[in-house]
Parts: sequence; C-alpha cells; structure tokens
Amino acid sequence: QVQLVESGGGLVQPGGSLRLSCAASGTISNLNAMGWYRQAPGKRRELVAQITNGGTTTYAEWVKGRFTISKDNAKNTVYLQMNSLKPEDTAVYLCVAKRTTNLGIREYWGQGTQVTVSS
Repeated sequence: QVQLVESGGGLVQPGGSLRLSCAASGTISNLNAMGWYRQAPGKRRELVAQITNGGTTTYAEWVKGRFTISKDNAKNTVYLQMNSLKPEDTAVYLCVAKRTTNLGIREYWGQGTQVTVSS
C-alpha cells in the first residue's frame, strides 16, 4: 500500500502563489509516476500535472506555464508550485501515485488539500 499526505493548500488572492507538497510512504519503491489532479464543485476530476520516475513531466494545457511539478526523491515528496493563481483554480487538489502492474495501472490517492483563490 501507498500512503499520500498532501499539504500546502489555503486561501490566496488572485495573482498569488502556493506550493503544494505530497509526501509518499509505504511500498513506494516501484511507483512509476506521481502527480496532481484537481476537482472543483460540480466538475469532473482533471489532471493538473504529472512527473514520472525518469523526470518526464506532463501538464494540462490550461496550466500554460503557471504551475511547475517537481520531486525530491530523497524525501519521497512531489511538489506543485502554483503561480499567477486565478479564481478558477479554486478546487480540491489531490495527489496521485501510479504503479504499473500486470493487471494495468494502479492508482493511490491522497485525501486532497483545498485551494481557494479569492479576493
């Protein structure tokens, strides 16, 4: 099993910045990727960014250079630096860890951290 604990969410004004952290523990040695999704009220969960073991990153098109995903392998932690935040970025941000198995991709999810962008 994999346990994920997110932190760093909160209330920020439009144009501000936040850095989210996701610390992984448990059986993490063979994870293939980690990433961030978000879900706003009444909307579907959507990918924000993902980083593979090899360091390859993927971003949602709407991120448009505002967010940066990174990882610290020594700390088993993934970060999401969010700049130029907009009110439409308000959502619960969830960390995910992915492992490829012979039955497909298994996903582990954190509890999420609330990000609210408002003046």
